[in-house]
Amino acid sequence: MAKKINFEKNLENLETIVAGLETGELSLDESINNFEEGVKLYTDCKKYLGEVEKKITVLTESLEEKEIDA
Repeated sequence: MAKKINFEKNLENLETIVAGLETGELSLDESINNFEEGVKLYTDCKKYLGEVEKKITVLTESLEEKEIDA
């Protein structure tokens, strides 16, 4: 369950970073630091979603096998 909370928090933080970058009010250094953090958050979120997708695929295939056997 902790991963879900981390995913949702990471996504929220990523959205905040994007909004901050879109304002154009940050200094160049702040923008670079935020962009770097955003890339890390994006990578973490994408990795987690990939893991979830694999799990869903396995569960779906398992369900389909059970339906065939029934």
